Amino acid sequence: MNVLNMESGQAVMWLIGGVLIYLAIAKKMEPALLLPIGFGAILMNLPGSGAAAVLRRLFELGIAEYELFPLLLFLGIGAMIDFQPLLANPKLMLFGAAAQFGIFFTLCLASLLGFPLKDAASIAVIGAADGPTSIYVATVLESRYLPAILVAAYSYMALVPIIQPPVIRLCTTSAERKIRMDYKGKPVSKTTRILFPILVTLVAGLAAPDAAALIGFLMFGNLLRECGVLDSLSDTARNVLANLVTLLLGLSVSAQMTAEAFLRPETLMILGLGLVAFIMDTVGGIFLAKFMNLFCREKLNPMIGAAGISAFPMSARVVHKLGQQEDKQNYLLMQAVGVNVSGQIASVIAGGLILALVRRMGG
Repeated sequence: MNVLNMESGQAVMWLIGGVLIYLAIAKKMEPALLLPIGFGAILMNLPGSGAAAVLRRLFELGIAEYELFPLLLFLGIGAMIDFQPLLANPKLMLFGAAAQFGIFFTLCLASLLGFPLKDAASIAVIGAADGPTSIYVATVLESRYLPAILVAAYSYMALVPIIQPPVIRLCTTSAERKIRMDYKGKPVSKTTRILFPILVTLVAGLAAPDAAALIGFLMFGNLLRECGVLDSLSDTARNVLANLVTLLLGLSVSAQMTAEAFLRPETLMILGLGLVAFIMDTVGGIFLAKFMNLFCREKLNPMIGAAGISAFPMSARVVHKLGQQEDKQNYLLMQAVGVNVSGQIASVIAGGLILALVRRMGG
């Protein structure tokens, strides 16, 4: 009987898989991803499991060899995103850039803690709050900690409504949270909406060539949305394709969730470092807004800087809700959404810069 060949680590992985399934179903935390990861973790740790070879093959074809699943998922995400709030107020892009501070902070911290450069870089990208980017970077750099990185990235994305509010309150005063911002967004022409993904691809591809694939697929998905002649394909990309690829992505990554790969002291360190990256990203966006308020006549609500992480649209909703709690007449949603979508672009570019940095340093 295979049960006689069972090891204690495999039983622990069953428990971890069960916890992920519970979080997906009972708590509705990223269910499209955590459910297949949890179930796949159980499959991978059955003694003599015949499913293990299938899942490994899926991982090799969809992630390890071609990075296909993360790229296809970005295409779907691009079709979901409306960049109009950002285009109506382009300066909001600054907050998306500032909110990547945690990535580079955590890269230094992880390196100081003894992680090799390629692993430290992969762990740091958890701070982007962008699962596909985390997977892509960790895969390209061949990090040994891909399963832990993925679980941390998507768990913290799902925990945005829990993690960000106390950080935001700690970094802002009640008076700052009450600052009202008039939304002066001008109508954005269709031509501008079509040119934007094309120009972003060109500029980002030239500035950060390692991010060209990620940014290209993200922007192509947005071009499908905005062109107006491929509505059926756009709808398919943001619904059917995105959901299907997310499921396959979860099952693929579960191929790495063996007891040997996951049950190690470094996993807890990765979870901790991912949280640090996430928090420091939030702090970076907030303090940029505070700095800009030293020079701006029309004050910015510092909370919008926290929406610069890539967790779209959860972070924007968190900021709007906190503003409403302080002042029921304070409507920050459009500004926060503009910052939030800028964070999506900035996180991809940051991932490309991280890849370029590691390669230049011989990591």
